[in-house]
Amino acid sequence: MRNLLLLFSFLLIYPCTSLQAQDEVWRTLFKVGYDKVVDKDLGYEVMYPIFPEEVMALNGKEITITGYIIPLEDDIGYFAFSAFPYENCFFCGNAGMETVMEVYAKKPLKYSPKAITIRGKLKINEEDIVSHLMYILEDAVLVN
Repeated sequence: MRNLLLLFSFLLIYPCTSLQAQDEVWRTLFKVGYDKVVDKDLGYEVMYPIFPEEVMALNGKEITITGYIIPLEDDIGYFAFSAFPYENCFFCGNAGMETVMEVYAKKPLKYSPKAITIRGKLKINEEDIVSHLMYILEDAVLVN
């Protein structure tokens, strides 16, 4: 009976630990700062990100992250991925730029309004913040 209770406890705790690890990636990505810079091409001030070392350490690394698909095109091979559901995402004005990433999937994913987990190579976009999001996930695949 005691072993059954331990197993049951483990099964309840393990998914929470896994979700906490996923949230840890977003928490790291959230640590970005901003500086107002006059964009030479646009001719007006834009908020450019300042990435701390902790964020830059993820550049070029494979990450696994949980969030929500925000479709940008009919083809779900290219989409925005948000830490928050659609109604709370950056595009709706309820969060910052650091809460979304641009995703290029290896093969198109099926849209779901529920949270999904994906894995891919993270690129920190330091140059073209006007045309692209500051985080880009390349070669993304669905984990669950």
